[in-house]
Amino acid sequence: MMMKHRNTIFVEDCEILSHTPYEGEQFIMRVNAPKIAAHARPGSFAHLGVHPLRPMRRPISIMRVDKDLGWVDFLYKRLGEGTALLAQREAGEKINIMGPIGKPFDIKPERKRPLLIGGGVGMPPMIFIAEHCKQQGNYEPFVILGSEVPFPFTTQPSQIMVPGMPDGVIAAMPLLEDWNIASRLASLQGYAGTYEGYVTELARHWLQALSDEQRNEVEIYSCGPHPMLEAVATLAKEFDLPCQVSLEEFMACAVGGCAGCVVEVQTPQGPAMKRVCVDGPVFDAYTIF
Repeated sequence: MMMKHRNTIFVEDCEILSHTPYEGEQFIMRVNAPKIAAHARPGSFAHLGVHPLRPMRRPISIMRVDKDLGWVDFLYKRLGEGTALLAQREAGEKINIMGPIGKPFDIKPERKRPLLIGGGVGMPPMIFIAEHCKQQGNYEPFVILGSEVPFPFTTQPSQIMVPGMPDGVIAAMPLLEDWNIASRLASLQGYAGTYEGYVTELARHWLQALSDEQRNEVEIYSCGPHPMLEAVATLAKEFDLPCQVSLEEFMACAVGGCAGCVVEVQTPQGPAMKRVCVDGPVFDAYTIF
């Protein structure tokens, strides 16, 4: 059966509009990709051609889109040979991109207090959800971002009060602050204003400070390293909250043909092997962990 989210995958030769390096081998690349921008949803990713002479693409989560202007933002970290080649690409060059791909997050209108938890290069989908919530106007998201390398933005003290925050935990992402969306940062590296600990520990402070009525409006959305997602799922179970996670797996084709990114998922019929690229990357956390 053809999945509805597979009917709108496009291949575009995209001009790189900007390509900005940050500490920790991180980069934010903005490309002109009007078809991908028009159809992307929070949780979508794209398959990027890193170099004309390197056929193997790299899957990267979409961080932001502007449907009117047609641009798409990607945040990625230089890790291997492929992303090292991608990091050499310059503004004005063309890059071949396939997307948007994958089953996105299901953002429910009755869950008006989404808790968005992103770790490392798992931050982009959370920023995408936050912007979606801003545009919808009837959500009160709280965003927690964690990183063990410097954040790919200059942090600033938040002017938004957040219940349950420990003293001194005031560092926020400026973009979210501009959108009037509450955010806090966590790290074990001792960065100024950040929570010194895990994102799940900071999330627990917030959840414990909510009333029962407020907590009933929370759903957790998360993307990041596998151990972090497992901890997020455990936190969700502790507070009896629905939770969706976006998995980051190595992919070859990214369109379901090679079955190289399969994970075991619990279904009503028992365990099943699902492809992260087309059956995900977003899954109910309780079916994975």
